[in-house]
Order: sequence, then structure tokens, then C-alpha cells
Amino acid sequence: MKLLKYIVAFIFFTHLTSGAQDSFEFVVVPDTQTYVEEFPEVYMKQMAWIANERKRFAFMLHVGDITQNNSDVEWTLAQKGISLLNGKIPYMLALGNHDMGSKAGAFADTRNTALANRYFPLNDYIKNSNTIAVFPENTIDNSCSEFKLLNDNWLVFSLEFGPRNKTIDWVESIVKQHPNHKIIINTHAYLFHDNTHLDGNDWSLPQNYGVGKLTGDDAVNDGGQLWGKLVKKHKNILMVFTGHITGSGVGTLVSEGEHGNKVHQMLANYQKGVKTVEKGDSGYLRIIKVDKKAKTISVKTYSPWLNQYKTEPDQEFTFENVTF
Repeated sequence: MKLLKYIVAFIFFTHLTSGAQDSFEFVVVPDTQTYVEEFPEVYMKQMAWIANERKRFAFMLHVGDITQNNSDVEWTLAQKGISLLNGKIPYMLALGNHDMGSKAGAFADTRNTALANRYFPLNDYIKNSNTIAVFPENTIDNSCSEFKLLNDNWLVFSLEFGPRNKTIDWVESIVKQHPNHKIIINTHAYLFHDNTHLDGNDWSLPQNYGVGKLTGDDAVNDGGQLWGKLVKKHKNILMVFTGHITGSGVGTLVSEGEHGNKVHQMLANYQKGVKTVEKGDSGYLRIIKVDKKAKTISVKTYSPWLNQYKTEPDQEFTFENVTF
């Protein structure tokens, strides 16, 4: 598979690769659909805070459901906020079920992502995400970005809601070409709030949407299938981030891959409908710290809007004895 031949200046990471630094941080943005639809001031505060912390964070991941209704009005706001990061912090976007469809509010009845691609044109996205490959061609639907952090090479994949069989094949081909890279996967629907993979026993599966009726190469995959077909097979996949599910809105799972490696998987969602956030106007983010020397991955949950942390055990925790 041919990778994109774009020249990308790694100007964002000089503060991470200099000196004797042993750790780096990045930020995960859970579903922003409630904010973009009803609380734009919360959303803009999130993005402004991330931009202001540009010397702190290596990159930003958005787990998808950027919008609620996949409308021009909401994509205009989404683009306005995320553009604050341009030239400051690389960002990777996963498209959720609310970010695709035949019309506004259709919620993944088809895999039409025209609006997402209009408001985040590929050439602009590449410049702001260190992208080396996309699938399908000329879209941001699925992307792979490359970073040099702490003298290690990293790949970050952002994958569509219910990744298709052919999308998994695309990821597989890149992973095989980069056996020594450390890998993070960012996708919209992967874990359930009971700390298990999203599968046939759960609600809100990709198979329950219009896109889930397709077959063959276009057939969707839920979290359990993505784990079985891709994640567990590769010893260099270290982390998976996801959103989509309400209930408690959080889930954490450490699974052992086929090579005895541990994969650290996290669900975070603070939209309306999540039990702990009432109206869904709280604006919480996940801050991830990778400490190579201490062999830890630490997670904190912070709201720039409220200027407060969630400190419950499922909101602030550390994975120990991580093999990097």
C-alpha cells in the first residue's frame, strides 16, 4: 500500500524530544455533539484551552460525534473551534455516527461524510495532523498520523464509526509495514460502559444503523470484532480510545493480545444522556500522560469550562508496568 508522500514539518514536538524528558501528554476530546448543538460556549472553551496548552500536549484526539445532527450550522462551529489548534497542536478526528448520513439528523443511515470533508479539507487536515495515509483516498474518513516522541516512532489511527472490513485491511497493511512503531487507535464505538468490548450483547451497535446493513468489504465491525480482527493481533498496539456509549459514559479495559502484550482501552463520554453529567454541558476532557521511565499511562479527567477535575476511580487512574 502506498503511503502519502507529504512533507510534514515536525515543528510541534521540539519540546518533547529535547533534553532528558521521559514523558509526554496528549488530550482526548470525547463526544462534543451536545456542546456543538446546545452549548457552543462550552465547546469553544474546550478548544481554546487546548490551544493555549500547546506547549504541553503532543496532539489531540477527537473520538467522534463531533456534531449532533451533521448539519452545516454545526460543522461551521466545529471547524471554528478546532481551527484554533491549527499550527499549534496536531489533531486527529474520528467520525461518529452523528457525523455521517444522507441528510441532517439521519445518523449513519449511509456512510456519507461529505460535510465533514468539506469543513475539514484533506490538504488542510494533513498539514495539521502529521497524516501519512488516508482511506478512502482524498477523504479524512480514516487517517494515520506519525510522530516522533521520546525517541520512539508512533502511529495514530483515527477510524470511522463501525470500521468496514476494507478499512481494517487498510490499517493492517500499514501496521505490518511499521512493526517497530508504537500504535494508538482512536475510533468512535469500541467499548461498552461495563468495561467490555462493544459487541452483540450491547445496544447502539454499528450493525443497528443503516451502514450496518452493508456486506462484504463494506460490512461494519463493532468493538469485539475490531479487537479480534485487528487489535489483539499486533504487539505494538498499546492504546485504544473511544466514545459513543452513554450510561455511565466511561469504561476501562486492559486486554492481553496474542503476543502476551497488554492493550489499554478507554471509553469516555460526557454528553447529554450520560448519568453523571446531567444536561451534558460540563465539557470534560481526558488528559493522558505517557511516562516511559516510570512505565505508566496516567489518566485525568478535566473540564476547562468548570475548571475542575473528576477524581472518582474510573475518572482518574494509572496503568502500571506498561511495556513501551
